[in-house]
Amino acid sequence: MIRVAIYARFSSDLQNDRSVDDQIALCRDVCAHNGMTVVLTFEDRAVSASSAKNRPGFIALMRAAAAKLFDVVVAEDMDRIFRDQADYHAARKELDFLGITIHTATGKVTKIDGALRALMGEMYLENLALHVRRGLEGVIRDGRHAGGRAYGYSIVPGSPGELVIDDAQAEIVRRIFARFVAGATPRAIAAELNADRIAPPRGARWNASTINGNNARGHGMLLNELYAGRIVWNKVRMVKDPATGKRISRINAKEQHRTTEAPQLRIIDDATWNAARAIKLKRSYLGAPQSRAPRRPLSGVAAVRILRRRNGVDRQSQADRASAMWHTQGERVLYQQPEGQPRRH
Repeated sequence: MIRVAIYARFSSDLQNDRSVDDQIALCRDVCAHNGMTVVLTFEDRAVSASSAKNRPGFIALMRAAAAKLFDVVVAEDMDRIFRDQADYHAARKELDFLGITIHTATGKVTKIDGALRALMGEMYLENLALHVRRGLEGVIRDGRHAGGRAYGYSIVPGSPGELVIDDAQAEIVRRIFARFVAGATPRAIAAELNADRIAPPRGARWNASTINGNNARGHGMLLNELYAGRIVWNKVRMVKDPATGKRISRINAKEQHRTTEAPQLRIIDDATWNAARAIKLKRSYLGAPQSRAPRRPLSGVAAVRILRRRNGVDRQSQADRASAMWHTQGERVLYQQPEGQPRRH
């Protein structure tokens, strides 16, 4: 008796979930026609074949193979199992060692045939990525939004990428910028919004990172140029980590960004936007610890007095300069020894 394990997969949650059932039914027919007995079935639903490391069904299949629970793998086509050459060759080497062959609806897969089909599957994914990028660039040129959800806007049903200003959320955006320009920190602004029970863009609470964002990546409300009437796309790109099979983002150079004016989406006027940008730039030079507002009144003042008393500092200028090396934590005052100075005992 030739024992068979069937593997079925579809790659997108936009595809019909019955695709897996249809593939399994086809593979059962192939097995019956060739006198083989199905003993196991494995499946991955809404999972890409670009990597074998993030497919639970495929991983279970290879574990069952190592346990010698079947003799043949049957799939509808090679691209259901592999769309990556490295994954194919690694799996093929292990299956060959175990004496397990691969079959599809068209018959047994030879080494050369399998290698060529894995190459074609990988090239298909690369070409698909190029076509998607070209399509997104066309969306940007049309003045439509190619990104995800944006706080302050609503989507227009039936018009992909078209946004309109959400008046209620736009007022919150203006409030955030006004408070920031007035001197409030993102942490303080988030606390105010939470106290007023204003729903955040996602999650249960506002936090400072949602507002402040990341300067390098250009993320965050204070860095979102959509509020200034500009659509900016391609700030980051996604690449697959070969060690984990997971997609991670990489920052693109500024010259690779795609920008289109969209005055109909402006929420923040130029004066406020430029003022906020200037504050962000200044604080980025200061660094996080110095750019934050003090947690307690007179923070740092007590540190200067202790510094004078313990280290015998008489001159105000020396104490002021040294106070930058002190910080408070609870009721304790901590001191960081300057580089190049001997420790006091």
